[in-house]
Amino acid sequence: MAGTAEPVESRPVGVVVGGRSEVFDDDWGRERAVIRLDAERFGPEALYGLEDFSHVEVVYHFDRVPVEKIETGARHPRGNRDWPLVGIFAQRGKNRPNRIGLSRCRVLAVDGLDVHVEGLDAVDGTPVLDLKPYMTEFAPRGETRQPPWATALMRGYY
Repeated sequence: MAGTAEPVESRPVGVVVGGRSEVFDDDWGRERAVIRLDAERFGPEALYGLEDFSHVEVVYHFDRVPVEKIETGARHPRGNRDWPLVGIFAQRGKNRPNRIGLSRCRVLAVDGLDVHVEGLDAVDGTPVLDLKPYMTEFAPRGETRQPPWATALMRGYY
């Protein structure tokens, strides 16, 4: 398959400042943090117009997951044997092959190189790879579905 053998390099556009300092699941909805852009690469104009959006999608790197903890097969989500054995690509756990996280959070304010957000499930110091404004047209079209274990897992997440 063309292109799968070549590594992809990515340089963070910024970092998470504040919010939660320790990694633990659940109750992310009330967390407030700042996404601070790299001042050597970006000026405030990189964020012009973002304050007009209610939400932003944040792509980040799970930098605290040790390489030896990466999962490539199937596992029980959160180690709960009451839930089915599912492949790593059928769940959103942090021990992913490329340790990439994605979060949709509320934009509270944009101030210079800082984006103030609520509900970001990344901790203080997390490298941010990209920001994208959330647009309604990118929401799923049609009805969505998910298995019961996913609903149970997410019950207290936000």
